[in-house]
Amino acid sequence: MGEYSISEAMQEFLRRSRLKGGIQALQIEDVWEDIMGKTVARYTDKLQIIGDKLIITTHVAPLKNELKYQKEKIKQRVNEALQQKVINEVIIQ
Repeated sequence: MGEYSISEAMQEFLRRSRLKGGIQALQIEDVWEDIMGKTVARYTDKLQIIGDKLIITTHVAPLKNELKYQKEKIKQRVNEALQQKVINEVIIQ
């Protein structure tokens, strides 16, 4: 049996676990204001990761429209913030 650090063991557990998306969503929520700014963060209702999709929910129609134009930028910024390629698609609801 090989030896693992606690960090390596936790990363392996999360990689295999169903909790991974939820934990990554929490990580994104922590940096969402830094990534997108205070106004966007204030009017974002929910962030969710399902598979490789980031689902952003907002009730503000103009913001929803603006976010649709920024999908690639959002994907890039989120992946940079998480320091790994987690998101392949952004869905705005």
